[in-house]
Amino acid sequence: MWHVAILAALAAGAGSAAVRGGPLGTDVLHPVSAQAGLTTVQKIAIFGSDDRVRLPPRMARLGRSIGLLYEDRSQSVCTAFCVGDDVIATAGHCLFRTEGETPLRLRGVQFRLQPPGGPVASSPIAGSDRNGQAQHVAAGSLKLRVRPPIDAAQDWALIRLESPICKGRALPLSRQPAQALVKLSAAQRVYQVSYHRDFGSWDLALGAPCPVRRSFNGADWRAIAKDFADAGHVILHTCDTGGASSGSPMLIDGPNGPEVVGINVGTYLQARVLTQKGEVVHRYKSETVANTAVGAGAFLPALEALTRATILATRGELTTLQRLLKAEGLYVGAEDGIYGPQLSMAVRAFERAEGRSETGLATSALMKRLAARDAQRRGAPSATRPVEIETGSVGSHTHSRDKARLPR
Repeated sequence: MWHVAILAALAAGAGSAAVRGGPLGTDVLHPVSAQAGLTTVQKIAIFGSDDRVRLPPRMARLGRSIGLLYEDRSQSVCTAFCVGDDVIATAGHCLFRTEGETPLRLRGVQFRLQPPGGPVASSPIAGSDRNGQAQHVAAGSLKLRVRPPIDAAQDWALIRLESPICKGRALPLSRQPAQALVKLSAAQRVYQVSYHRDFGSWDLALGAPCPVRRSFNGADWRAIAKDFADAGHVILHTCDTGGASSGSPMLIDGPNGPEVVGINVGTYLQARVLTQKGEVVHRYKSETVANTAVGAGAFLPALEALTRATILATRGELTTLQRLLKAEGLYVGAEDGIYGPQLSMAVRAFERAEGRSETGLATSALMKRLAARDAQRRGAPSATRPVEIETGSVGSHTHSRDKARLPR
């Protein structure tokens, strides 16, 4: 019997063991070891020779759009990139980690752009001045599964920033389906740009070309697809990655410049075990199959929703939202006007029930829809109608932490 797991390119880690410098690769915390109270660091995610090079001058424009997402207290670092004037995209596990792990302290998260030869700009998450930053993050999952069914296609996060430091720097999302990338890869059109802990002095690195495949030696796509909750949005690639590369964009050159086809999120490992009468009697060494990315189509609807959304800003508005969701039987917490995990889960549950994109965003449009339903229940005419239509459907691994100082 074969057992398969996906493990992240450890970008914002937990655990006492860490790698500083040393051989090239990505630090991976094996979930089985973690559950046993042990931390095992493996060096993976470099395929053959290390093909990473510094971002060439001809691609300097990308240095204006791709930055570092970090939190000082935990020494967590990921790559993130601009997708709007004040919106960035990254891997969801960079903020929320994996199922059973403690999420990052969002109030301390900063996004920093440091373009070559240009001024450095940074911004916290919107709402950080009033501890409301969680309201400005849309994510595919808050409890990422790294064992089948694997949540890789939900390992994305969109973040609204306090300051519009991305103005004029947004990278457009490609509408190419994940399966089309195999042909684009064969034409050497797919590439990756990212930060890596082990590469230079926080210099952007180019990985090109990035081979994208569906099947690998001993791992047929029909078998691989069964391990993922949403295989249609999963991209398997063998572009070399290192720690802090989680959240980096996979790119192609479109008619108007670079376009994002996906977000690099982790590494797919295949573990072979021998079983007898349902019991594991021998474990063979795990094999690295490929790196993974989540296709842009998985989070495009959520980006469209976040871009146009009006986020509820006052405590009074959030209290009303809590009351309305409680009337739906979805919220069980206190009506305290604080956006916390219980309110986020209630919003997501309501979005699922409506068949909408699952974002967790507390928006004015959401509250208007809830108010209309509340009025119907009470037999009163609805005073408001939704003024916008939200469409689409939306489907966040372990992390690295070492003593290397963050860039200043």
